[in-house]
Amino acid sequence: MVQFKVNGKLLKTDKNCTLMFFLREDLRLTSVKDGCSEGSCGSCTVIIDGRAVKACTKKLSRLDGCSITTVEGLSKREKDVYSYTFRKAGAVQCGFCTPGMVMSGKALIDRNSDPSKSDIAEAIKGNICRCTGYKKIIEALLSAAEFLRENKEIPSENYTGFLDSGYPRTDADIKTLGKGIYTDDMFLEGMTYGSAVRSKYPRARILNIDITDALSHPDCAGILTADDIPGKNKTGHIVKDWDVLISEGDITRYAGDAVVLAVSRRKETLDEIKKLVKIRYEELPPMTSPSDSLKEGAPSIHEKGNILSVETLKRGDDVEEVFKKSAHLVRKQYHTPFTDHAFMETECAVAVPEGDGVAVYTGSQSIYDEKREIAQVLGIDPEKVRCISNLVGGAFGGKEDMSVQHHAALISYVLKVPVKVRLTRQESLLVHPKRHAMDIDITVSCDEKGRLTAMKAEIISDTGAYASLGGPVLQRACTHAAGPYNYQNISIRGTAVYTNNPPAGAFRGFGVPQSNFAMESTLNLLAEKAGISPFDIRYINAVKPGDVLPNGQFADDSTALAECLDIVRDEYYRCKKMRNKSVGIACALKNSGLGVGVPDTGRCRITVKDGRLNIYTSAARVGQGLDTVIMQIACETLKISPGLIIL
Repeated sequence: MVQFKVNGKLLKTDKNCTLMFFLREDLRLTSVKDGCSEGSCGSCTVIIDGRAVKACTKKLSRLDGCSITTVEGLSKREKDVYSYTFRKAGAVQCGFCTPGMVMSGKALIDRNSDPSKSDIAEAIKGNICRCTGYKKIIEALLSAAEFLRENKEIPSENYTGFLDSGYPRTDADIKTLGKGIYTDDMFLEGMTYGSAVRSKYPRARILNIDITDALSHPDCAGILTADDIPGKNKTGHIVKDWDVLISEGDITRYAGDAVVLAVSRRKETLDEIKKLVKIRYEELPPMTSPSDSLKEGAPSIHEKGNILSVETLKRGDDVEEVFKKSAHLVRKQYHTPFTDHAFMETECAVAVPEGDGVAVYTGSQSIYDEKREIAQVLGIDPEKVRCISNLVGGAFGGKEDMSVQHHAALISYVLKVPVKVRLTRQESLLVHPKRHAMDIDITVSCDEKGRLTAMKAEIISDTGAYASLGGPVLQRACTHAAGPYNYQNISIRGTAVYTNNPPAGAFRGFGVPQSNFAMESTLNLLAEKAGISPFDIRYINAVKPGDVLPNGQFADDSTALAECLDIVRDEYYRCKKMRNKSVGIACALKNSGLGVGVPDTGRCRITVKDGRLNIYTSAARVGQGLDTVIMQIACETLKISPGLIIL
């Protein structure tokens, strides 16, 4: 038996779980976020006897006699100050890391009331942020220290909500104080806990699945295999090629493939039940690169083969002939790797039986895609599936595909129980789609004055085990590959290839960063060959209003690349003259919305109830400030105050 204080209250327990587990699961102090469970991210930071500590690293047996403080235990004055300074500095985006940042800052300010920027940077170095960056967080904590040190009064705030009024983030306070509800913060009566038993190998035939021992575990609430799926066992936003569960006799496509869903009545015993599931495999050689998959005689990962899609862009004259006539030419090969989004909140869904359907609470980017795809998995009308978006602790494209939502819905629908399905950090890294790895062979030429004449590129995109959004990503990589420059001769071919690697999908930039990197790197080499500066080769080729981009699109009056370059010209050359001063320059363009001529529409529903405007939107709150902008649009359009609006 140990005893300790939590937020001033004396508690006794004979448990020896981690402090994070106890605070979240037993005390429901959900400001303490679980971002990694291994002491890496700092989202679970609390204060123990005056020191900032990661709660996931401390067992209760080591805390006898300690005093623990979470954000919930701050004084009203402290809550007001931290809320104000984080809101005012714009130091909150997705908000998942913010309570941990506050606690690390408070621990410093309590012992050093006048910290420097470097003091604060040192104090929060164990807290990872993937949205805001650290500059604004440091500003917020510096300001908080000043308010607390000088006992400054928090200024009164009155905003019109209009676009020019500097309206603060509407969700900053609840995120700073840990009151915002992310999906893992939900606790329901009778809730069970589900998780997938995943493939031991990236490519293997499932010979046998034995769930007998798992079903005999006293906490087991059920075990589901592909045979239990009432609807379709294939899902996917565009291409329906992603297995919900791999069937006995079928072949896995990557190590993240789910084979069995295990369900426990207690979170603590879920892993025990999973380990009791016995799966017998025939291991097969995996194809871990596009070159493997494209070899003659390579086994097909999917029925239609190993090529997901091909994109071809050709404009102007024959590029090979133009190359021959050009003064300078550079050909290079580049490889960009897979990249993980590393959002702070791992994937989580809570599903609840609702009549003869199901309600799914989710931290994702596209609830209507989920509604449609879950209905197909369950074999029911989409109107019997209701998806509700909670706060999203970072996404960056990585939460567009379903990861746990369909598994939670399946468990809840079949077993008629509320269930939470959450990925650990290791599972998240293993399962969700990454930024596409690409191999890019690019050739660019120019005349004697540095004017671009032609460009050719061959892009091979590793789309991994499943399509995800690999087709549109490849298309964007190709349509943007020639850069924001005014020349007309291009030949670009892209191929998206299936492999037994993790799937690749949406990631900020959506394929453009890869091809942009190749073009801009080659442009620097071409400038060197032509005897001009990297700045000048971009400036003389910069697309201007009325020009036509290499992909055939017209540049309208909003185009201002040359003006942007004019602004940085003096600083660029000043840095170039400084000894030991590195300086680089690059340009880029990116479509806004869907692009490629597809109508891009958005909708919301507005009702008036009890004299207030109610706005309903399905757009996900991933940290981009959506709530604030929608409020401002309504205030600006209708000329009403924010107090009259409920979002």
